[in-house]
Amino acid sequence: MLVRRHGPALLRLATRLLGSRTDAEDAVQDAFVNAWRRIPEFRGDASFSTWMYRIVTNRCLNILRTRRPTQDLGSVPEPPAPEHASSPARAAESQAAVRALSDAMQGLTPEQRACWVLRELQGLPYEEIAEIVGSSHQAVRGRVFRARRYLTEAMSSWR
Repeated sequence: MLVRRHGPALLRLATRLLGSRTDAEDAVQDAFVNAWRRIPEFRGDASFSTWMYRIVTNRCLNILRTRRPTQDLGSVPEPPAPEHASSPARAAESQAAVRALSDAMQGLTPEQRACWVLRELQGLPYEEIAEIVGSSHQAVRGRVFRARRYLTEAMSSWR
């Protein structure tokens, strides 16, 4: 039940952090196995989803620290566009923008990338991100700020 309930969101997070669906699936599976083994340690101080976000984020950060990602975020499926908005030109432009963002994200540190993804793509509040990444609220705000500034500059040609 927990895998069905939390798995899709955790897989989206891991895919966005790692840039590879295959690596993300492995990371989430490892995280659920790790959580199962450590369930007696779960004290309920935070919600189960926050606990799982932390486990998945830490697993992804460990992977990112040991190697550079080999795939871009272009492999992340986009939601289907409304019929009137789909056109070959628009689809090509969207794919190019996703590739450009993926390339720009390679310039972020793993910690900045994790904080930015959790804030901007997952929509989590700073306090929860701080708990997930094991850092202070101010450090998270600083990482998100620096990531935004870097990505804004890197993506300036897309404005």
